[in-house]
Amino acid sequence: MKVLLLVLLSFFMLSLNACAPEVGSDAWCENLKQKPKGDWTANEVKDYAKHCLFK
Repeated sequence: MKVLLLVLLSFFMLSLNACAPEVGSDAWCENLKQKPKGDWTANEVKDYAKHCLFK
């Protein structure tokens, strides 16, 4: 039972990740603009500056 739950959870997490817009795309920049700045990770800040501000 635990194995089945782990497999289903893994599949769910992978499917969520597959639907996310590509880092640096216009959709990704727009999504990050909508996200509260306090919730951004250090990598998101770096990628936002690189791909959205300094194109």
